[in-house]
Amino acid sequence: MNEALQQVINRNDTWQGHFSSQGLCSNSDGHRQQNTLSSGYSTLDAELQHGGWARGSSIEMLSDGCGLGSMGLFLPAMEALSAEGRWQVFIAPPFTPYAPLLEARGIDTEQILLVHPKSREDLLWATEQALRSTTSSAVFSWLGAHNYSYGELRKLQLAATGSDSLSVLFRPLDAAHNHAPASLRLQMREYRKVHILKQRGGNQHLDVELPPAEDVPNQPQLWEVPVWQESPQTQPAFAFA
Repeated sequence: MNEALQQVINRNDTWQGHFSSQGLCSNSDGHRQQNTLSSGYSTLDAELQHGGWARGSSIEMLSDGCGLGSMGLFLPAMEALSAEGRWQVFIAPPFTPYAPLLEARGIDTEQILLVHPKSREDLLWATEQALRSTTSSAVFSWLGAHNYSYGELRKLQLAATGSDSLSVLFRPLDAAHNHAPASLRLQMREYRKVHILKQRGGNQHLDVELPPAEDVPNQPQLWEVPVWQESPQTQPAFAFA
């Protein structure tokens, strides 16, 4: 295991499920399987340059952080990645992931690693190390409302490029006004609608509807999560910004 990621795991404020390396997916040559994951929505895959989420590159998801369900967009990918048996790392999530919801979608909660950095610098460091580790199949990092230089974001992009992980950085909508090195920048400004703000080598500045017909029947989608305006003590544990 990457030594730096082991340091993250050994922290007192890190929660981890049970991890086993036996589930790693590889082909006959010993390499990780495909570098693209379907988003789970054919309308979105059709507009994405690689036909889905490209592993080994950085994705930025911009939302207002008030429960529009942007995390729900990645549930199908999380389910697919769960079969690999590697960590799915959540860094500075605004809410605690709701285990029954993840399990209902076929996501192994024993592979979920929660990291709660104590500072902005710690957040960047933990994100970079998780991306550089070969034991992470996905890294979801909530960068918050902090200001980041292009150079800092570039380090995360380079770390993602050198890995085969799904890399998603959650940032506020107003971050769209600043340049960022991410290969794909998305916005969720409306219910079940994704705006492709930037896409390297592909279509940009277009809206994509997510058809309800492609949701998993009788399973939670996170699209129903309401805008929450009450006190933090009563916030639902299943909500993702």
